[in-house]
Amino acid sequence: MARGGLIIFDYLLDESEDMHSLLLTDSSTLLVGGLQNHILEIDLNTVQETQKYTVETPGVTIMRQTNRFFFCGHTSGKVSLRDLRTFKVEHEFDAFSGSLSDFDVHGNLLAACGFSSRLTGLACDRFLKVYDLRMMRAITPLQVHVDPAFLRFIPTYTSRLAIISQSGQCQFCEPTGLANPADIFHVNPVGPLLMTFDVSASKQALAFGDSEGCVHLWTDSPEPSFNPYSRETEFALPCLVDSLPPLDWSQDLLPLSLIPVPLTTDTLLSDWPAANSAPAPRRAPPVDAEILRTMKKVGFIGYAPNPRTRLRNQIPYRLKESDSEFDSFSQVTESPIGREEEPHLHMVSKKYRKVTIKYSKLGLEDFDFKHYNKTLFAGLEPHIPNAYCNCMIQVLYFLEPVRCLIQNHLCQKEFCLACELGFLFHMLDLSRGDPCQGSNFLRAFRTIPEASALGLILADSDEASGKGNLARLIQRWNRFILTQLHQDMQELEVPQAYRGAGGSSFCSSGDSVIGQLFSCEMENCSLCRCGSETVRASSTLLFTLSYPEGSNSDKTGKNCDFAQVLKRSICLEQNTQAWCDNCEKYQPTIQTRNIRHLPDILVINCEVNSLKEADFWRMQAEVAFKMAIKKHGGEISKNKEFALADWKELGSPEGMLMYSSIEELKNVWLPFSIRMKMTKNKGLDVCNWTDGDEIQWGPARAEEEHGVFVYDLMATVVHILDSRTGGSLVAHIKVGETYHQRKEGVTHQQWYLFNDFLIEPIDKHEAVQFDMNWKVPAILYYVKRNLNSKYNLNIKNPIEASVLLAEASLARKQRKTHTTFIPLMLNEMPQVGDLVGLDAEFVTLNEEEAELRSDGTKSTIKPSQMSVARITCVRGQGPNEGIPFIDDYISTQEQVVDYLTQYSGIKPGDLDAKISSKHLTTLKSTYLKLRFLIDIGVKFVGHGLQKDFRVINLMVPKDQVLDTVYLFHMPRKRMISLRFLAWYFLDLKIQGETHDSIEDARTALQLYRKYLELSKNGTEPESFHKVLKGLYEKGRKMDWKVPEPEGQTSPKNAAVFSSVLGL
Repeated sequence: MARGGLIIFDYLLDESEDMHSLLLTDSSTLLVGGLQNHILEIDLNTVQETQKYTVETPGVTIMRQTNRFFFCGHTSGKVSLRDLRTFKVEHEFDAFSGSLSDFDVHGNLLAACGFSSRLTGLACDRFLKVYDLRMMRAITPLQVHVDPAFLRFIPTYTSRLAIISQSGQCQFCEPTGLANPADIFHVNPVGPLLMTFDVSASKQALAFGDSEGCVHLWTDSPEPSFNPYSRETEFALPCLVDSLPPLDWSQDLLPLSLIPVPLTTDTLLSDWPAANSAPAPRRAPPVDAEILRTMKKVGFIGYAPNPRTRLRNQIPYRLKESDSEFDSFSQVTESPIGREEEPHLHMVSKKYRKVTIKYSKLGLEDFDFKHYNKTLFAGLEPHIPNAYCNCMIQVLYFLEPVRCLIQNHLCQKEFCLACELGFLFHMLDLSRGDPCQGSNFLRAFRTIPEASALGLILADSDEASGKGNLARLIQRWNRFILTQLHQDMQELEVPQAYRGAGGSSFCSSGDSVIGQLFSCEMENCSLCRCGSETVRASSTLLFTLSYPEGSNSDKTGKNCDFAQVLKRSICLEQNTQAWCDNCEKYQPTIQTRNIRHLPDILVINCEVNSLKEADFWRMQAEVAFKMAIKKHGGEISKNKEFALADWKELGSPEGMLMYSSIEELKNVWLPFSIRMKMTKNKGLDVCNWTDGDEIQWGPARAEEEHGVFVYDLMATVVHILDSRTGGSLVAHIKVGETYHQRKEGVTHQQWYLFNDFLIEPIDKHEAVQFDMNWKVPAILYYVKRNLNSKYNLNIKNPIEASVLLAEASLARKQRKTHTTFIPLMLNEMPQVGDLVGLDAEFVTLNEEEAELRSDGTKSTIKPSQMSVARITCVRGQGPNEGIPFIDDYISTQEQVVDYLTQYSGIKPGDLDAKISSKHLTTLKSTYLKLRFLIDIGVKFVGHGLQKDFRVINLMVPKDQVLDTVYLFHMPRKRMISLRFLAWYFLDLKIQGETHDSIEDARTALQLYRKYLELSKNGTEPESFHKVLKGLYEKGRKMDWKVPEPEGQTSPKNAAVFSSVLGL
């Protein structure tokens, strides 16, 4: 509920009748417990269940929280202390033999009251059980003179306890002293029994609730403060009809909602049209010049003495400001953007601004991506070089035929963009809201010579400074990727092991499915002035908008539909110099373009590259706005004021245009649908299409038989302007029903904003509104209606078991005697649940970029870019357990900055095919092996696998990862190295001079076996917890360093280890 008593939301639980306790752990998380054997965690922001914790002892009726533990009181009389992060039991007190009534925690003391078992049943125990949380043991019980049913600490001057009986008796005493009968008071309840009791946060008020529904409030002063920073409580007021309260009009903050208004469907006087009213928020006043002059900065925080020119926390506001002053950019806005940013950015909504990842000591582990994305769709991380194309990757992913086609494709090319895009789409499918990164796709993209020739590969300095024009860049990238995918799909001559959808029903002809989806067949006619005509057939994958000549000079606001401009761009006619065979020289010719066949997906590059095109869009949006208002309301005056009747007419259903606000009409020129018709004389008719036209012309499906097609807007890619950084690129995408069905289990369509890892649902009108001051259209995708029904949307995993068989090495000098692994035989193929030991080694391509703050702390601006150099997989069971079946060194064409030999064991030359003696393969070859193992359902055992999979660019389900760094870890403690764990548990000395991935993978497997042995296959967590405590105690004594061979012996022979195992 809100403070005013209104219900914010209801959450229905399946076991709601058995729920007994609630605990608000922070401002947005709620724990719910009851008589079941589990506790639910509910996120109040998304109103969804986020966790379900299993409780060994069912019946949680009371929950408390401190900065150390969760405390759960059970109906059996026990109190369990649980870890704040994992909710695992750390300690348990058996307080009462019968049942628990109440308990409270303060400082290092826990006090509980309850019932004890007697011969005649349960009896209220007059001894309070008190526990010392430092020693985790009981201290002297406290005898009281009432039958305790409720108790609370009231720590004002001392740690006093208030003990309440159900009959209304109240006694105050110290938890470590003796109870005095003189300290007993009596509450006079209206009902026979007290049912609840609580103490305010300020400890100044006590509240008692009785069985008649009355609340009794006791305070120590006439006007108590209930909270440390208390505000006046807002009570829900009943509707006062007979006696209305007087209203003082001089009070600016008086809520006018106190006046009850009858329910009516007529237009209210206060329902003013937006044109007659404008939002006038109070602007932040400028900072006093004296404060700015005397300010001293420490980092990004400024300190200045108070000049005392005005009262503290009181700012005079001018309620009326001139329009010129309000619209002027001479004064830079303050919060929330800050003085250092460009003044015009206050117009840009936060969700459209460039998002960046803030790195901490833990890297990305503690960055809250859910704050930016509350959906189950996956965003893309922006810190990788050339990640400006993230928005276009999302557009291609949400085209269902393209997604299925790409994921069915697999070929033998080392750097195939279609293959890498398919792997990335597979990760986006598996993700449940976590962001992915396109590092492998962008790595292959950087190796394509055509991409470099087109200027699509940006240098790090250009990308950081924003030198490149992102709008032009993404439009060139759009043309490049469609052409590249079209070429990749045409290569059908592939081995059977790699044959995907290219040889299936998805593509039955020599042309690729990309061509069927995007290609538009045309006739280019060249007419010379001598009369000779040349006709050539061609095709294009996208169109570029061609704007009318002199459009900027016409200031009268001539209407020009988007359909007219699109038709002019498709059926382009232009005069140019061309070679004429008849004249045998270059002659002025008229070149025209006629359409033979329309594409299924219409891709349009907007080419808004100058002020001329931007002014054309702005002017056409203004004309369209005026025409929309005229159509429903009459003439528009210059100040855009409407009569009330005109405004009412505007929102009426007549004309099939429904707008909830006039703001939805502004800056809109782009239609949601267009209708295209092929004429008999090879002409093309294009017009804007609305839902109302379907009533007049009939359904779009029926008209397709007559050469009439309806295209619906599916995506818009826009350039967000920012002169400091070159801006950013975002996409509005209409996500279809099949994606919602897979991710959320619901069937509907919804527009979303994709801004790298920020994903947010938006209103559909926001996708076509372009304020040319900061939001410029770049790419449009129109999709033919009922497109999905024309294509086979089945996905068959193209990766087969043959990828695990023996393969040749790229290294010229490798010999069989140097082989470090034995490939799998056909009878050794892994099955679901098989164990595979995994370890990977990496090299550095780009060093980390960091800055040193004035306070001495380091801030990571850009993390180091790593590349996988070696991947090892070890058999986890069978007669050959511990023998590797994959030990691939990954060839790289990019410059390596640091081989990290001390930690990786990789030496210069190991990754060079000319001089390497290792088993050298391509990243794609090894990636396919790991993808096959993931798809088949094996479980990977390793140490620190999260980072390994991230650099390899793999998405692995959590239930297929067994990471020893977390198996041997206690909450809120440091992570332990593999070297120390191997010495402590296995008596092994590993990682002496350098790391060896075979040794590390084998050791991780042995550690997992040891974990199963110590925890009895996970059935005895308490005994294993004691083993971990011994591990951490030994680690602190040894400073987490493994002794040298002549030093201390392994702890297997030490008394401490044997005593721990004996526990």
